[in-house]
Amino acid sequence: MKKVGIIMGSDSDLPVVKKAIDTLKEFEVPYEVHVYSAHRTPAEVKAFTTDAREKGFGAIIAAAGKAAHLAGAIAAATTLPVIGIPVKSSTLDGLDALLSTVQMPGGIPVATVAIDGAQNAALLAIQMLSIEDKELAAKLDHQRKDAAAKVLEKNRTIENEFNC
Repeated sequence: MKKVGIIMGSDSDLPVVKKAIDTLKEFEVPYEVHVYSAHRTPAEVKAFTTDAREKGFGAIIAAAGKAAHLAGAIAAATTLPVIGIPVKSSTLDGLDALLSTVQMPGGIPVATVAIDGAQNAALLAIQMLSIEDKELAAKLDHQRKDAAAKVLEKNRTIENEFNC
């Protein structure tokens, strides 16, 4: 099975990124986590990204706040799918990170999830890997059915309490 690379621009992003890690663990998808900054450690970002496909990665998740150039820097150096997580900071409530992540020039795509949307970033990476992995696809189907069952149970509880 392909691995997912998770790169965060700062260790302060870890509380957000932890949700992606937990989701990948739940689906038993192998991953690696690194702290590399597009601005402070650009050589390390490029070195990791350039060799990622050969090292068995199938997707890369990049989490960064403020200027949030990390996902774009990674996407510029690989043709692997890159998923950006804009991280909320005290500056502009994460809107700056969202715009920096989603507004990529033509030819260098970055899939972008919601501000602090680490769980969805992991699920999107899992969906990408499941294209070639039927077992992983079955786990995703099971997870969706479980989620639907939980909503329907909550619906029954509300209906029983409030409907005449």
